Amino acid sequence: MELTVYLAGQIHDDWREEVARIAKKKNLPLHFVAPQTNHDRSDNIGEEILGKQPSNLYKDAAASDINNFRTQVLMQKADIVIALFGEKYKQWNTAMDASTAIAMNKPTIIIRPESLIHPLKELSNKANVTVETVEQAIDVISYIFE
Repeated sequence: MELTVYLAGQIHDDWREEVARIAKKKNLPLHFVAPQTNHDRSDNIGEEILGKQPSNLYKDAAASDINNFRTQVLMQKADIVIALFGEKYKQWNTAMDASTAIAMNKPTIIIRPESLIHPLKELSNKANVTVETVEQAIDVISYIFE
């Protein structure tokens, strides 16, 4: 049995590669999908498909429509969602993706540092599991295969 895991979270570091590396090391049959991690591509996709927009408001709206479409398709196909909240970046998209996954009744694992316990308490309460490290999240998934 192969599971598809949607990796929601910041796009400015290599945490997704770390997840894949740990899963591979444990020989877990996992396939990973994620939001668009090329920031420029994500920001410009609306204009790339629909053409030049009259202002930044419309440029962002067009890109958001297409990014949300992509996220919805991939998340609906996912068996599990991991949402990583880091210390450094604003986490609006991660919160939106985690909330969407929970609303879709997707099994959801939140990864968050100790410093974000309080601000994420309600979201953590709604998720299936909350952990502090990528390794712990993979251990939770690994337990499925025992």
